[in-house]
Amino acid sequence: MDINIRCKRSLSGTILGVFLLLTSSIVVAQSVEVKVDTAVTTHHEQRINGQEVAYTATTGNQPVWDEEGKPIASLFYTYYKRTDVDNSERRPLVISFNGGPGSASVWMHIGYTGPKKVKISDEGFPVQPYGVENNPHSILDVADIIYVNPVNTGFSRIVDKEVKKKKFFGVNADIEYLADWIDTFVSRHDRWKSPKFLIGESYGTTRVSGLADELQDSQWMFLNGVILVSPTGLGIDRDGPVGDALTLPYFTAAAWYHNALPKELQERDLSKILPEVEAYTIDTYIPALAKGGALDESKKEEVAKKVSYFSGISKKEILNRNLSISTSFFWKELLRDEKELTIGRLDSRYRGQDPENAGNRYTYDPALSSWNHAFTPAINHYLRSDLGYNTDLQYWMFGPVHPWDRDNNRTGKNLRSAMNENPYLNVMVQSGYYDGGTPYFDAKYTIWNMDRSGKLQDRIQFKGYRSGHMMYLRKEDLEAANNDIRTFIKQSIPKDGVPAKY
Repeated sequence: MDINIRCKRSLSGTILGVFLLLTSSIVVAQSVEVKVDTAVTTHHEQRINGQEVAYTATTGNQPVWDEEGKPIASLFYTYYKRTDVDNSERRPLVISFNGGPGSASVWMHIGYTGPKKVKISDEGFPVQPYGVENNPHSILDVADIIYVNPVNTGFSRIVDKEVKKKKFFGVNADIEYLADWIDTFVSRHDRWKSPKFLIGESYGTTRVSGLADELQDSQWMFLNGVILVSPTGLGIDRDGPVGDALTLPYFTAAAWYHNALPKELQERDLSKILPEVEAYTIDTYIPALAKGGALDESKKEEVAKKVSYFSGISKKEILNRNLSISTSFFWKELLRDEKELTIGRLDSRYRGQDPENAGNRYTYDPALSSWNHAFTPAINHYLRSDLGYNTDLQYWMFGPVHPWDRDNNRTGKNLRSAMNENPYLNVMVQSGYYDGGTPYFDAKYTIWNMDRSGKLQDRIQFKGYRSGHMMYLRKEDLEAANNDIRTFIKQSIPKDGVPAKY
């Protein structure tokens, strides 16, 4: 079936970036088709994880329906299915989302888990000629994968202009319609018997945490695992002194990478330093900030000296800011005097140049600029030329999804509820130590406080990597992180006949 609806083409521009962004759109007088229900399949074979893997790649659109069965939106997806295996209906299925909200499912698709990866340097910088190449570390050897683009991302569009945008653009609205869509996809492709996993990156972790519970409660679809890549706060409160202090271990990691720490720290390996900083943050830094103006002067001096020691920022600047420095100031300040450079938000290994050395924040994120440089031409060429998806629509790397309703974000508690009710459900968190957008110690705090009883901790694991928000862009971490997913999938599927019970 191939249903097409004609609409006006929109061009969107980003303001902030991949995972927290604002967009604007302008309409141009060109009428293009939105494919509502269609698919094209191509056949491929390549070497993955040391073995030859034959698979199909299906790109297409599947509708979102209203209560009366009328298409109101069309979601674009890419589905990879291994074909050289027996009992394919029992193959694990990984359902993948990126974040934003408003980001296309492009970053993990051609950067991380898919069979092709964007051409970049070993450390994640853009190179020419643009394009994709085989990904020998893809998880396709052990699981089939679908990359889903929510409304107004990629080639996904609203097709009923009478539908209010709040139907799609909000924490809970997003989860509700996507759960319905997943249910349809699983039925269409005969995947009800498959062990199922959700993976989300950045805001996508909010999405998949809520979906775990929504799929279970509203679609009666029970999962084996949820993978949170560079997770957000999931609605877990960490405002005030806690939030101000939790960034310190990230500051240490970024400063260590740039050789900006005192000599005695620089000579130690990062893995030996971070546990010490984490302990100081919990045991001393948070209580000191909690005292505010009641903290005596001698203790204030002591804390400022230690935070300076761990962050590479001068004691004077820390005292001037009442012991708490913002991430935006850190990105501008760390290399200001020595090199007159800034460092990246989403990956602090990246360096940038500002027009002026003065100021309290940088003018752009050098990490995001590098990623857009590499990914945009690659995904546009790959989908059209290699996978045969033909359209005049613009591929929205970042789409217009604002205003986004963030009220009643209980997604961390939703995930906890799903785990309580489903003894099979396991969670893995993956974070980069140099990520300043969603710092790794924030992620640890979130999963600790998502489960304050401690009863679920044996089903939650944390993996850290020496890279940033997209840890997989560094060649060494691409292999390690995919192997961690591969192991997690295998460990989360019980042996035949093992009952789900406590």
